[in-house]
Amino acid sequence: MTDKIDHISRQKFMEELRRYQKGSVTRRHFLGVTGLGAASAVLGTAMPGLLPRAAQAQTIGDRVVLATWPNYHDPANFESFTQATGAAVQVNVFGSNEEMLAKLQAGGSGWDVFVPTNYTITTYVEQDLIEPLDLALLPSYDAASFDQRFAGPGTVNGTVYAVSKDWGTTGFAVNTNHTGGTTPTTWKEFWDLTQTTFSGRTMVHDYQLTTIGNALKYFGYSFNSIDPAELAKAEELLMACKPHLFAINSDYQPSMRSGDAWMTICWTGDAKQMNRDMPEIVYVLGREGGELWSDFYAIPKGAPHRDAAYALINHLLTPEVNAKEVMFHGYPVADARVNALLPPEILNDPILYPAAELLSALEFGAAATLTDPNRAELMARFKSA
Repeated sequence: MTDKIDHISRQKFMEELRRYQKGSVTRRHFLGVTGLGAASAVLGTAMPGLLPRAAQAQTIGDRVVLATWPNYHDPANFESFTQATGAAVQVNVFGSNEEMLAKLQAGGSGWDVFVPTNYTITTYVEQDLIEPLDLALLPSYDAASFDQRFAGPGTVNGTVYAVSKDWGTTGFAVNTNHTGGTTPTTWKEFWDLTQTTFSGRTMVHDYQLTTIGNALKYFGYSFNSIDPAELAKAEELLMACKPHLFAINSDYQPSMRSGDAWMTICWTGDAKQMNRDMPEIVYVLGREGGELWSDFYAIPKGAPHRDAAYALINHLLTPEVNAKEVMFHGYPVADARVNALLPPEILNDPILYPAAELLSALEFGAAATLTDPNRAELMARFKSA
């Protein structure tokens, strides 16, 4: 390999490859920036074996478009799906549920499958943006195997609109090489460190629920508060911290791994992935509380490749495939069949399965926060300040 690959450096190529492997960028983006797209097209024409199998592609189409979160899937499971069906998986990565909602409201998203969080599903149903699922087309889904605490929000008024992907918590990750031998344990410490010794090294989500929610926890308020006076206090804190932030970005792993950032609001699986590779990065659930969440697979109204959508969800819910997902992304699942396939070190991992006293302090996101204008306007002011 030379130092340059059609105007891209070796280092840049490897960075983009790692991002693609983690699901942070789409296949189209990876092929485009690395210059491999044109080469793939040429090779596919010259060597038909590289193209999707025609018979399978004619059955469900040649592609399925998935809108999901960063670092959230094992690319090998997409590859096995394509090998089995002939349909390529195109991944669109998003950083917030608000962004997903706005895209669907605008129409023409082109998505076949998307991954909403528990508290958003009733809004999608009310706005007629999501289709009821035909469970006969999902033979891998066994409702009796799922913990209803995490799977239940997918059912609205007795109709199943979404099936459980996984669940987790929202805390923060901190590089303990920079903490002087101690590890913070509270959200108060998170925000205070941001303004002092970690100035210029902290990241927060580009996502109002978690960024505003965990600012509210500084004052002991509910993570889901929409009270104007409490939101005003959270805004004061966020504005004070804004000049000290490294970035507002929900794809924070690259900066944490490079050492440019030392601390970030963080989801379970990202914490596990970073800690697995860099043990000095530890995960903290603030003792004041925070978020407990569950994510789902759903199909938007008007999905252009509906058959492929059902096929992809069914593939990813197959217990053996889903176990591989867990091993890759580090998020726990609500499916007992999958848990039976996982090694004890996963099931006993305190990042994935926190101590009861920490878990009990957490709140599921509330539907009202998704469309609350005060929270939306606060986040807009914060980002533009």
